[in-house]
Amino acid sequence: MADGAPHGALSAFLGVERSLSGRAWRQRAAEPEVVRGLMQGHGLIEPLARALAARGQNAAGVADFLEPTLRAWFPDPSSFLDMDVAAEAIVDAVAGGASVHVFADYDVDGASSAALLVRWFRAMGADLPIYVPDRLTEGYGPSPRAFDALKARGADLVVTVDCGAAAVTALEHAAEIGLKVVVVDHHLMRATPPALAVVNPNRPGCGSGQGNLAAAGVVFVLLAALNREARRRGLFAARPEPDLRQWLDLAALGAICDVTGLTGFNRALAAQGLRVMSGWANPGLKALLAAAGAEPGPAGSNHAGFILGPRINAGGRIGRADLGARLLSTDDPVEAGELAAELHALNLERREVEKQVTDAAVRKVEAAGHHADDRSVVVVAGDDWHPGVIGIVAGRLRERWRKPVIVVGVDAVNGVGKGSGRSQPGMDLGRAVQAAWDEGVLLSGGGHPMAAGLTVAVDRIEELSDFLHARLKDRRVEAAVLDALEIDALVEPRAVDRALFDGFQKLTPHGPGNPEPVFAMEGVVAREPAPMGQGHVRCRLTGPDGASVRAVAWRCADLPHGRALLMGQGGLAVAGRLKADDWNGRRGVQFEIEDVADPRAV
Repeated sequence: MADGAPHGALSAFLGVERSLSGRAWRQRAAEPEVVRGLMQGHGLIEPLARALAARGQNAAGVADFLEPTLRAWFPDPSSFLDMDVAAEAIVDAVAGGASVHVFADYDVDGASSAALLVRWFRAMGADLPIYVPDRLTEGYGPSPRAFDALKARGADLVVTVDCGAAAVTALEHAAEIGLKVVVVDHHLMRATPPALAVVNPNRPGCGSGQGNLAAAGVVFVLLAALNREARRRGLFAARPEPDLRQWLDLAALGAICDVTGLTGFNRALAAQGLRVMSGWANPGLKALLAAAGAEPGPAGSNHAGFILGPRINAGGRIGRADLGARLLSTDDPVEAGELAAELHALNLERREVEKQVTDAAVRKVEAAGHHADDRSVVVVAGDDWHPGVIGIVAGRLRERWRKPVIVVGVDAVNGVGKGSGRSQPGMDLGRAVQAAWDEGVLLSGGGHPMAAGLTVAVDRIEELSDFLHARLKDRRVEAAVLDALEIDALVEPRAVDRALFDGFQKLTPHGPGNPEPVFAMEGVVAREPAPMGQGHVRCRLTGPDGASVRAVAWRCADLPHGRALLMGQGGLAVAGRLKADDWNGRRGVQFEIEDVADPRAV
């Protein structure tokens, strides 16, 4: 089948129509002429040229992709609807000595966004107190209660970051009590809330074309607008203009941890931000890295997504909601160390709680058989499951069963369940949950295609399961096609070395719009297999010529592909990613296995 054919029409890669985890394998489509142009024009090896072509790059634009600069990609702040209004209001407040507070969401993006603003205010000689609502007692986003509290503290202006776009009722209340509000957000909007300014690239009518930004990216553009407005008013005559580049690490942290599309300006923001992060000048990030037992050095997406991000999130999930924002805002190394230690401890607690809920949910689902092929959605509920981890657990179970999953934590006393869901491409869970709310099945609910949240009466959970199954059952065929594992290149164990890894590092940072490359091997044997940690498997993948590469597969010891590895089965096809394997001066490569196929069972 020619490159560029419709996804579903592509032939199976290595003949794998159904792997041990139930997925088809396909080679990522790339136009041969574009591949040749990249090889000839830029001297790239064929696998790398093919990977770039498959990500929409060509010989004319690949330089800006491989070396993304802010100069090339930075948008005009005024292209964002209400950006100039927001900048004028905030600079008015700073110049006039008004009391400004930042209201932030409790996740990494919210914490990064708040810290960016705090640091700009500090550079302007002003204080910016942080307010982060507790997710258990106050819920998500601004509320009348929160705005009353801020008004009582003397706030004249509140800037909401990573939230507020949907808080119509709360913002109406703010207007009634005379509290000015500027909203800086990136979430989808149904209606424009009544605020002094609403800066959101996903707001209807906004012509910025930057809808893939995280809130931290929008705030970074706002800082450029604030500098421009302050410069226009002559406010830098007596003080230096803040150099925004020093805070790019926070913008990158929000972009990567919020899993935003890393293309265009957002890719430049993330790439340049990781370079700044590599200096570990932010005391909070440096202290958190040390608390995690990691060594300082060149920062990559893994640092943000797997070392820093989960620990910052732990504060909002099972601890104090403002810990992350305070950590990223402080310039005091002692305070940073204390906050980092607390967040690290909370993350360890979060992991244990998450494991307990995951194990309990798996047992319940398997006992009920709701993961069977004839069910399009898995809905599982348990008493007192911690609301701070049910979203993570839903994601784990979605990976396990390759279908949408909703995990509900039940408050048996009140007879109400709080649920969080994660979905598959092609199955719009947010719309299905919205439909359930519209039909009266839910007390509340909403979301986006890949994730949703809801509140449901306990006696209607089974009805919810049946409703969602009926709503999404016709989408399963399309979802199965979209869920195919796309392979970038076929390699042999002897070819998996540091040179190959370093060559493909040119594609970083990875994220939606620029997926991490996936490699496949065939005819390998899992040598020296051993269980590791919480359900992981470690082994050496050995090819027919005897060459081998270190490998690890996460959270799969009790799954078919994990069992095949533990049995030391031969003649396997494996697919996965290349990871650095550096230890005591060694610069090696490890193969991170995502999927396994047995050609004899295909």
